[in-house]
Order: sequence, then structure tokens, then C-alpha cells
Amino acid sequence: MSENTPFFPERAPIDAYGDHGFRFAETSHRGSLLILPSGIYGWEPEALADVDEQAFSRVFAEAVEIDFLLFGTGEKRLIPPPEVSRAFVDAGVGLEIMDTGAACRTYNVLLGEARAVAAALLAVE
Repeated sequence: MSENTPFFPERAPIDAYGDHGFRFAETSHRGSLLILPSGIYGWEPEALADVDEQAFSRVFAEAVEIDFLLFGTGEKRLIPPPEVSRAFVDAGVGLEIMDTGAACRTYNVLLGEARAVAAALLAVE
């Protein structure tokens, strides 16, 4: 599958997370996820140390359809590098940082409310 092809061609609730992956839309994915209006994609970063503003390039490409992004930083809420926060400000997309579990739960609620939300979720054990 091309990195430009989503695993699922729209946003869907996260049914489960853990064991280094996620379940959604009757699909399992091992690794991190990026959930955008255009679909659900595998996401390269495995830890916060792997994240820079380039990791969010697909988010910024769809910025007109996104009010804010929930960033699940793993087992704990961790602060990304300052250049990441600046890139979100420059793109006009809000950035909410939380642990991955909280990000999954919040994403599901906001998706149910039909909000213009996206999520970047680092996989957890």
C-alpha cells in the first residue's frame, strides 16, 4: 500500500488501543496512526523523539478541513518540540496534547459530535 493511500478512506472511531497498535473499522494496525478528514494513515513516528514539524506535513496539507489536532504522545502527556507548536500556529490548526489513551477517548467523542478534528496517535504497549 502506498504511503499516500489511507488504511481506511474516512475517519472512524478507535475501538481499541495498546499492544503497539490500534483497532478501528474492523481493522487492526500495528504502529502509530494519523487520522485526517481524508482517512486513517499509518504514521512513521514511534516516540516523541521521532516527531518534528515534517511529521505533520499531511495535517498541514489538509488544514482547511481541520479545526484542531489531538496529539497522543504515548503513555504520558509529553510536550513536543517548540517548532512543532509553531508550525500548528502558522497553519491555523489548534493543537491539543495528551496521552494516547486520552486522545483516543476524546477523538471518539468529538468524532461523534461531527467536529472538524484530526488525531496523531503514538502507539502504546
